[in-house]
Amino acid sequence: MPKSYPADFLKLLKGISNKRARVVIDHILKKGFITTEDLEKKYGYNHPPRAARDVREAGIPLETFRVKSTDGRSIAAYKFGDLAKVKKERLDGRSIFSKPFKKLLYEMNGGRCEICSGHFEFHYLQIDHRVPYEVAGEGGGGERNPKHYLLLCGPCNRAKSWSCEHCQNLLVEKAPHICSKCYWASPEEYVHVALKEVRRADIVWEKDEVKAYDKLKREAHKMKSEVPSYVKKVVAKHVKAKDSV
Repeated sequence: MPKSYPADFLKLLKGISNKRARVVIDHILKKGFITTEDLEKKYGYNHPPRAARDVREAGIPLETFRVKSTDGRSIAAYKFGDLAKVKKERLDGRSIFSKPFKKLLYEMNGGRCEICSGHFEFHYLQIDHRVPYEVAGEGGGGERNPKHYLLLCGPCNRAKSWSCEHCQNLLVEKAPHICSKCYWASPEEYVHVALKEVRRADIVWEKDEVKAYDKLKREAHKMKSEVPSYVKKVVAKHVKAKDSV
């Protein structure tokens, strides 16, 4: 059953206009919580954590918990968290980045996504905080520092959102220095990926590189291997050869 909320909190919620955030908020007000299954099947959002994150970035705390889906799987659900942690300064919604600011980031990185290094047209790239807003806010306040932001393609931004959404540092500790050492904040120099001691190499082959990828794929299939596994084997063989010199 949905619970009652203070009038001032309900008034604050009405000031949030972000479409995805509104879907989550209105559903919680009506049902008491919303599941990832609701977001996917009822509202058509293929990346539910992004919708939940929109609510959090609008200043409204959400608590994540587990429920059973209609087919018995364990899935995530969201409900309002501690109302004492409402960030009223964020209730005008998600940060709006000016076109000149985005253009500056675009020029600084040569039109590349900072995760996969693929080249994209200006309007296909999205600005995101290196350290999630829920952890570090706007990175010191005042005038925005370009170093505190990433320009990402859609798939990489969704991957970052999902990983951050499930990271215990964001959910519990909220320590900026831990986030700053994560792959999603510093892909060129990091020590963990969402607290896990793993390494990633997100790669896009483009233009003349596509021929090399197609050849790589054919070789992988000959070895009855998927491309990522084959790439690992090739790299391991190369590194071993270099070490033996």
